Amino acid sequence: MPTLVEIVPYDAAWPRHFEACAAELRSLLGPCVIAVDHVGSTAVPRLSAKPLLDIGVTLRGGHDISAACAALVAAGYESRGNRYGDGMWAFLHGTAVPPRRVYVFAAGNEAHARRITFRDYLRIHDEAARDYERLKMRLAVAHPYDGDRYTAAKGAFIADIVRRARAAADE
Repeated sequence: MPTLVEIVPYDAAWPRHFEACAAELRSLLGPCVIAVDHVGSTAVPRLSAKPLLDIGVTLRGGHDISAACAALVAAGYESRGNRYGDGMWAFLHGTAVPPRRVYVFAAGNEAHARRITFRDYLRIHDEAARDYERLKMRLAVAHPYDGDRYTAAKGAFIADIVRRARAAADE
């Protein structure tokens, strides 16, 4: 059943919820975890977002993915698979408060690097963050029960920000 694409005002508790979840994930997945990163709009202060934490878990290597996936499923996460062929396996914990989507992948994953670049750019460029917020609000109205179209329609904006951020880093 489709779920509503809901955008809510920034919640100052999101970083605390992320820290608690990161500790749980490190404990659950053990020494194969290199890093746990808060990504997505809830990771950008003052930015309205879907009330769902997006969390990236970097594993030592591809050989750790199967065991990590099994541990997440055993802990109550719903597997969403590797839908985009980007080396990231997604899991949803919809009953957690707030709900969380966890991505696991091997170190060096390019899709995760783009997410970090995008997040960091929005954290320091308020105008870009506001533009993104306005885009998300429009898209939530245009695609209220179609999360895939909502996400796809943000792609060009995100790609442009990543391009700008990487170009600035190369200067």
